Amino acid sequence: MANDMSDSILVIEDDDTFSATLLRALKRRGYAAEAAKSVAAALSLARSLLPARVVLDLNLDGASGLVLIPQLLELNPGCRIVVLTGYASIATAVDAIKLGAVQYLAKPVDVDTLLQAFGDAAAPGDVAAGAPAAVPHLPMSVERMEWEHIQRVLREHKGNISATARALNMHRRTLQRKLLKRPARK
Repeated sequence: MANDMSDSILVIEDDDTFSATLLRALKRRGYAAEAAKSVAAALSLARSLLPARVVLDLNLDGASGLVLIPQLLELNPGCRIVVLTGYASIATAVDAIKLGAVQYLAKPVDVDTLLQAFGDAAAPGDVAAGAPAAVPHLPMSVERMEWEHIQRVLREHKGNISATARALNMHRRTLQRKLLKRPARK
């Protein structure tokens, strides 16, 4: 399948695991997908690629991803930006949309939902007319929320399991068992 600029997606995400998973899923669907971990790397890659779509993490290693929205739109005014965050709030959602993002989604998100947020059909090259498709709001399961919270606290403590267990008021072995489990799907 030949890719063109309308099939290009730039993933700006500082979580290596999430970024790699998302890139693999997008490439399997036929998109030309590239990733950047920082504001500087994202701008450099955006200048060379001029992506049609951007997946932008709200928090890039302590910096706000929102600062990139005007710059990305200046490089490519037709670019469609979807902001992802593990820390969703009404204030940041409003800011993202005001700056020019087409959608604001809370992590975790699957690729099909992400593509719907762009307003895309199932395959690259399909034309999606009008506004982005409505993204169904499905609440996360309690197990998934717990897993997401543990992962967030673990990142805040730079992977230190003992410090994370103390912060969660949990026994270290219990936390280790929970970390060995796969995350709940929804």
